[in-house]
Amino acid sequence: MNLHPIDRPEDLKRILEAALLVAVEPLSLAELKRMFEHEESDSSMPNDVLRRALDELRVDWQDRGVELAQVADGWRFQTRPEMQPWIARLKNEKPPRYSRAVLETLAIIAYRQPVTRGDIEDIRGVAVNPHIIKTLEERGWIEAIGHRDVPGRPALFGTTQHFLSDLNLRTVAELPPLDELGALVTPDETALIPELRAELLDNSSPRTVGAVIEVASAAVISTVTETH
Repeated sequence: MNLHPIDRPEDLKRILEAALLVAVEPLSLAELKRMFEHEESDSSMPNDVLRRALDELRVDWQDRGVELAQVADGWRFQTRPEMQPWIARLKNEKPPRYSRAVLETLAIIAYRQPVTRGDIEDIRGVAVNPHIIKTLEERGWIEAIGHRDVPGRPALFGTTQHFLSDLNLRTVAELPPLDELGALVTPDETALIPELRAELLDNSSPRTVGAVIEVASAAVISTVTETH
């Protein structure tokens, strides 16, 4: 097959489709653009041309069990959420389970970043075990993004692009607002939200904030396990 991606949009889509189907991780626009650096052309592949081809490719796959999605790390093919109950039956391994402390810590960082370990302890009302931070760092969900300019210069933690991609998100702004989590969690958890939100708005005690964020973390982790 003699492909001419510079001149023929359909050929460009075929090449992008093949690259994304074999990729283990999402591919950014810059990474996709590298495939065309050695084409005989006076200029490199324009970003708007690549984006247009990706958008058209996403439409081509919209009625299939697999979809093309844009996440924080780039573009990737992934199974649609409604396929997960069937796909899960092919997997022998169980999704990782995390403790309540790990979930609360992750959600606090996600919704309040950047935060120090001391900030997390103030919100949760208990000390943060160093193993919790290590677990989240090894999972690739959080990282130190700086240091607070106070004595001791404690590390400031934030979520990673990988964390957002695991949630099928592009930016932190797409995280579900705390006041909309009722649509994302189980009925038992939903029953807790109005009372916790009222207490949070009225008098934000550290334990109440932590409880609200724990509910948020349940939705966050639920989404992660469904996308893998």
